[in-house]
Order: sequence, then C-alpha cells, then structure tokens
Amino acid sequence: MTRCNHTSPKHFPLATLSAALSTTLLATTLVAAAPAQAQEREEFSVCWSIYAGWMPWAYADVEGVVDKWADEYGISIDVVQVNDYVESINQFTSGNVDGCAMTNMDALTIPSASGVDSTALIINDYSNGNDGIVLKGSDDLADIEGREVNLVQFSVSHYFLARALESVGLTERDIETVNTSDADIVGLFSSETTEAVAAWNPQLSAIADMPDSNVVYTSAEIPGEILDMMVVNTQTLADNPELGHALVGAWYEVMGLIEAEDENALTMMADAAGTDLEGYKNQLDATYLYTDPAEAIELMESPELLETMERVAEFSFEHGLLGDMAPNAGVVGIETPSGVFGDEGNVQLRFDPSFTQAYLDAQ
Repeated sequence: MTRCNHTSPKHFPLATLSAALSTTLLATTLVAAAPAQAQEREEFSVCWSIYAGWMPWAYADVEGVVDKWADEYGISIDVVQVNDYVESINQFTSGNVDGCAMTNMDALTIPSASGVDSTALIINDYSNGNDGIVLKGSDDLADIEGREVNLVQFSVSHYFLARALESVGLTERDIETVNTSDADIVGLFSSETTEAVAAWNPQLSAIADMPDSNVVYTSAEIPGEILDMMVVNTQTLADNPELGHALVGAWYEVMGLIEAEDENALTMMADAAGTDLEGYKNQLDATYLYTDPAEAIELMESPELLETMERVAEFSFEHGLLGDMAPNAGVVGIETPSGVFGDEGNVQLRFDPSFTQAYLDAQ
C-alpha cells in the first residue's frame, strides 16, 4: 500500500457562499416546487473536513478504496478535503459537490433549510466525547457564566453548548458566543483574551494539551445526539443509485480495517488528522463508530432517531436557523423509517438505510 505521507488528500478551493445560510422560507418553497428531472451521470464528488470520525474518508481516498468501489459500479468519485467545516457544507448546498460529511443538525439547518433535499446515506458515528468545552482557570462548568465562548456559531457546537449550559442551570443569556472557524480555534485558545471554547477533535485534543486548559463537559454526557453522517443530494442519489452503493461499500470496507485494528490504516488516518497513532486511538475512544452496518440500520430505523431530530429541530427553530419566516420547528420535514417530523409536504432531510441494507445483504 502507498504510505500516507507520500500522498495527501485533495483540497477544495474555498469560496464564501453566504446565500446557503440566509435562504428564506420563501426560497425553500420555490426550490421544493421546482420540477425534478432525472440526470444520470458517471462523475461525482464528495467532500469532508477534519474530524476524528471522518478520517476514514482520507484513507479511503488515498488508498484507492473509493476508486475501487466506484469502478465496480462504473462511475468515478472525487473525494476532496475542505479545511473549513461550514465551508464544506456550503459547497454541498451550492451544488459544487454531490455529498458531504456533516452532522445531523447542520444537515437540517444549512442544506435542508435552504431547500436542498438531502439524504443521510451513512450514519458513521456519534460523538461520545469528541466534542468538548474547555475553560481557562477553572474545572467547573458553572464558571462559564459571564464568559465569552469561542465556537463555530450556530453549528452543532452551538447545540452542544446549549445542552451543557442546561446541565448547570444556565442559558445562552448567561454567556456571549464568538463565532470562530474550526481551522482557527486552536491558535485562538493560546491568546490571553480567550476564556472558553467549544470544539471537536482533533482540535479539542490539541487545546486540552495546552497550559491552563480544563475540559469541563463533553458530548459523552449526551450520547447519540451529535450524529456524524455522509449526506448526499436526494435527487442525485435517486437518479444515480450507483453513487450510494459505492460510497457505502467503501465506507464499510474501511470500517472493517478499523474493527480489525489495522495499524497501517490507523496510522494513515492519524497522520491525516495531524496526530500520532496513540493520539488518534484516543480520539476514536471518544467516537462511537458504527462499524457494524446492522447497528447503523437499527439506529436509522429506531424511533429514538426521530426523537433526536425533533429535539434538534426545536433548538434550530428557537435560534432562527430554519429561515427568517419559519412558523415553527416543523417547517422543514424530516423523514426516517419510523415516521416524519414536521411538514410532510416539505420533507427536505431523509434518513435512508436501504443502501446499507443492500451492502449487508450482499455480504
């Protein structure tokens, strides 16, 4: 196999796509009403950003796993890395890529709320400690009161922060949030003026190793709520099911290597994450990976998933993330195998286990 330090993942050029974040409910309705036309294709692209649970995409790209599965289905898939997480989702929302790694909340509030019908093709993990809140000068979460908190504002980190504040009887009115790119948050923590941050791995681990850093709350306190997924454009997937089959096949091939504790694969992922093998294994310990496709299917089909998404939708509505004119938390319909939350006439986020089931049936 090619060693990871000889080949690096491809990077996508950055572009500001503010429209993806500011689309109103009217625009959502117009997009949803547009007639869908089948478009069969042979070339596709998906993107990912740095996060412990998404490093398998780096390995699958560099080591040719995605290419192998794409060839099997007669297509090609370009896998690109985007340095900024929110920008990666903007690239998906604008149609520059066909799929993107993102969380459940961000799938709802950015592409789906912007009228881009999106399908969660793979639920790859939930954060079980990979997201954390770090304070300077205190190991008590309650001392966050009155502080500025740097985070990727209105992302899943914002949801995580709100859940943490609830646990100590505080609300967002008791703090001040400062929007910070995930690419900048490690360097910012070393500044004397930075008092608190909410971050995810590998940035969280780097911050936790700094002087006077205290991890006071992690996502292990809310297991199963922060879901990490590969999301694909629904129409593209319907017109080109080969894309879904190839991505699922590639993903679970790499999951098999992780389950087998393949040191070569894990070392490559660690290198891509900017850490060593031990450091990456520690990050994986805080990640509940669905290495078993049957378990991932069980989650997608469970009533608990729909309940989680309802909670996420309520938070998103309260923070104005579903559009300026959104009348309620159900304005964007969310469909899972166990039912629909919200407007059944405006379903824009879907959880589809059928491709994972097809992979499992073929084994």
